[in-house]
Amino acid sequence: MLTEPTEQLFTRSRSVVSRVVAGETLIVPVRGRVGDLASIYSFNGTGSLIWQLLDAPRSLSELIAAVEREYEISPERAQKDVTQFLHDMRSVSLVDISQVEVRPSIAMPAIDMTAAESTTQPMLETAGSH
Repeated sequence: MLTEPTEQLFTRSRSVVSRVVAGETLIVPVRGRVGDLASIYSFNGTGSLIWQLLDAPRSLSELIAAVEREYEISPERAQKDVTQFLHDMRSVSLVDISQVEVRPSIAMPAIDMTAAESTTQPMLETAGSH
């Protein structure tokens, strides 16, 4: 049985509260409807950018491209930084992952078969048939 390819999408955990204070992003996990003030996290510029992007589900490639553009760094460096950030955030339950089906994004033009069938010349020829 063939299965559709899937892609991981990352998003902020729903069990945190975040605020930007004096240019720094602060994250407070919420446990039992109360902020866990013993576990406050702060992010630098790169972490803040990624966190801001995670307000909506994003793929790894989207996050890498955004960091690469914003900081004008190599794709390899952006990939390393984003991957490490996501790993660290997952290890403390600040980021969630969901799987989505990947569908081809190739748009195929509609073909009017009645018009194609009414012509005497074949629309496609195989090699060696001329």
